[in-house]
Amino acid sequence: MSRLVVVGVDGSASSLAAVDAAAREARSREADLRVVHAFLWPATHVPLGPWPLGPPAGGVRNMVEHLVAEAVERAHKAAPEVEVSHVVVTGEPLTVLEAQSRAAELVVVGSRGMGGFVGLLVGSTAVHLVAHGRCPVLVVREEPNPDGPIVLGVDGSPASERAVDFAFAEAALRGTGLTAVHAWTTWNAPLPPPPDASMPYANPPGALAAEEDCLLAETLAGHQERYPEVAVEHRVVHGRTRETLIEASRSAQLLVVGARGRDGFAGLLLGSVSQALLHHAHCPVAVVRGVAAHH
Repeated sequence: MSRLVVVGVDGSASSLAAVDAAAREARSREADLRVVHAFLWPATHVPLGPWPLGPPAGGVRNMVEHLVAEAVERAHKAAPEVEVSHVVVTGEPLTVLEAQSRAAELVVVGSRGMGGFVGLLVGSTAVHLVAHGRCPVLVVREEPNPDGPIVLGVDGSPASERAVDFAFAEAALRGTGLTAVHAWTTWNAPLPPPPDASMPYANPPGALAAEEDCLLAETLAGHQERYPEVAVEHRVVHGRTRETLIEASRSAQLLVVGARGRDGFAGLLLGSVSQALLHHAHCPVAVVRGVAAHH
């Protein structure tokens, strides 16, 4: 099966920006690009053809065909060498894109669609797709710094292992550096055991910080060996994870995180940190769930 990148479009400016990003991703991965539109109107029993008293080119179906053609043309301009296909699927956007994600290695969406309300920072489709998609999801937000690094949020949890894999592979594809950021506080860092079991459960000053330094180094060790061409900066910050990663995103071309961290609750599909980054990051955000994509 050919490698595949999927992009969801709805005619909004945000989804057209997602088309540009998806075309570049497909080019760097040597993958095909599929432009997908979820056609919700048939379920509402709205007439799809032109109105009898309206222009022949009017009607919902013609509008959909026009917006999909515009997206395909934009993809060709952004990456002429990429094979671009398109499909219009009847259904609700989240359901349609979740199904498309089963065959893709990446799904790209805009942060807000045509149904977004003024004041909402990220659309419901983007948030729900990140929680339910079967492959990594790239949410296109503000214009990134093209010369910036890829910023990876690291917490050492097993669920974030795929996010580390994705970030290293993405840095190699883009030919850029990787800044691995680990933020900790005394509330979210597990207390290391005392050197001697007979001692009270206490540690000398600095022991907790040293433990967090080791956690970051151990998480990245094997990946750095597989991607020796990727220059990696280790950054351990004593502070809140959300604020630290949002600040780091100001100079990044992409922010990569797992869907849930080591302090996540069982049953929650999307962690509070991931949701905050989708709403407030200053660059595109890739969220990688701890499930395998189907290639």
